[in-house]
Amino acid sequence: MTETIDQIVAAHRAGTATPADTVARSFQRIRDHNDPAVFISLRDQGEAIAEAKALSGKDAAALPLYGVPVAVKDNIDVAGLPTTAACPAFSYMPAKDATAVAKLRAAGAIIIGKTNLDQFATGLVGVRSPYGVPKNPIRADLVPGGSSSGSAVAVSAGLVPLSLGTDTAGSGRVPAMLNNIVGLKPTVGMISTAGVVPACRTLDCVSIFALSTDDAVTALSVMTGLDAADPFSRDRPLGQVGDFPGKLRLGVPRNGQLLFFGDRHSEKAYDDAVARFVKLGATPVEVDLEPFYETARLLYEGPWIAERYLVIRDLLASTPDAVHPVTREITLAGARPTAADAFAAFYRLEGLRRTSQATFGGIDAMLLPTAPTAYSVAQVEANPIELNSRLGTYTNFVNLLDLSGIAVPAAMRSDGIPFGVTLLAQAGHDAALAGIARAFHADTQLPVGSKRLVQTPLRSPPAVPTSDEIPIVVVGAHLSGMPLNTELQALDARFVEATMTAPDYKLYALPGTTPPKPGMLRVEPGNGTSIQVEVYTLSAKGFGQFVAAIPAPLSIGSVRLADGRLAKGFLVEPAALDGARDISHFGGWRAFIAAKA
Repeated sequence: MTETIDQIVAAHRAGTATPADTVARSFQRIRDHNDPAVFISLRDQGEAIAEAKALSGKDAAALPLYGVPVAVKDNIDVAGLPTTAACPAFSYMPAKDATAVAKLRAAGAIIIGKTNLDQFATGLVGVRSPYGVPKNPIRADLVPGGSSSGSAVAVSAGLVPLSLGTDTAGSGRVPAMLNNIVGLKPTVGMISTAGVVPACRTLDCVSIFALSTDDAVTALSVMTGLDAADPFSRDRPLGQVGDFPGKLRLGVPRNGQLLFFGDRHSEKAYDDAVARFVKLGATPVEVDLEPFYETARLLYEGPWIAERYLVIRDLLASTPDAVHPVTREITLAGARPTAADAFAAFYRLEGLRRTSQATFGGIDAMLLPTAPTAYSVAQVEANPIELNSRLGTYTNFVNLLDLSGIAVPAAMRSDGIPFGVTLLAQAGHDAALAGIARAFHADTQLPVGSKRLVQTPLRSPPAVPTSDEIPIVVVGAHLSGMPLNTELQALDARFVEATMTAPDYKLYALPGTTPPKPGMLRVEPGNGTSIQVEVYTLSAKGFGQFVAAIPAPLSIGSVRLADGRLAKGFLVEPAALDGARDISHFGGWRAFIAAKA
């Protein structure tokens, strides 16, 4: 059985399964799948199980990924495993986790291993690796898609429920389509790329593969935030994922502008997807796709290829045969553009971005095929560059135009090839896109992954305070099971959710408080961490009584949660921190108390 993140976490919290059991099962599935090209390296199973067992000392309710096995593309650093970018001569042993990986671990995830990729994340096919070609579990003759080939296959085949890829020109979306799974490409900078081998550093995204949009959003919610180690990271809170909007203006290309390269199956599947959206309540709005095609041509015909060259130019100079022949041919072109070429392209891109903004001013989202067609491994090996380029027809322009995107399955064609669509919106609209995508994917009733499993029901949204309730965020002695939680109960407080703050806080153990209490201090973005909290609601009268009883040096201010919401909650005055112990690394008061015990 392949489980979703929701199912795994629910079983762990209920005690019907343990994180150690789940991790052991993941390793067994990898052995049973018996495709050595999926993973480049695996963790020691005993070490991973020991890490899973250690989760028992933590608060399961506060860990969104409690015991979830995760695979990581091998251009993203994982402490203890080499980073190769699918090039043995490039391999190095990282000193620490990439920021995205560290955040997954902090949320309870267990890293299983590093997955195969098109070398240096250059390619959309998944065949440009000295470690072999991962077999597409949907149809063995098809390419698995790239560059995040192993990550997509690992989720589709049920080896793990969640994996990380990267996406510069479609590497987190094309493999999702070809493996019948969800591929979430967030807004550029939303997830830190510190600890990621660059492809085009100004455009790179860490992407997410999962069986459902809900699972992908769960992973995204714990990885967002500014990072002092990544100057390209941005403060882009996720926000609340809602339902399918009542009046969705859906951008579709003008008649005749879509390219399918003769693939009638894909052309029909796209038309069917548009018709499904209309039945759901969307209104199609024609858009001109030509400026987007022009932008796509800039990516490989313009100076951005120089970013790829910059990463491996020393290797190309010293050991050129260590680089895959196709990757080498593509990357060497990056040595040719001049500074004048670069500025000319930058100027043109700004004009195209203005055009894109105007287009999205008239629509809520754009709907495109994720890829126009699919190819076999044999076809790509016979024509590696042209067919690879075709797969990027609807993906290459997205990061250049600063768009958010999510790829979801749309149909299983009569020839057994999966077809998917991608929803695009302007930067920062990730939550809105997820709400649209999850409703569409559920409406298809398609089985998920290669195991043809029935989709799980959509997750219920968190409880929303009523108009006469006021939310309150608690961080210490008022948490459930803690000494002062009875004060909330006495005021008929209603529990809403356990969640995390935005990564903008530090937590201190305050000296001389009875019962012991923490103080949470807001700091400059990028200098703090996410803290485990709980949200309750109180009536207006109860809220007033509660706030009036709060002793100094604690106070009530606005607390920002991980999804971007603001709510009133406990903060501490900076002057009270003299002699206080910084316990931020525990991630929350409950974990600190457990460690003391």
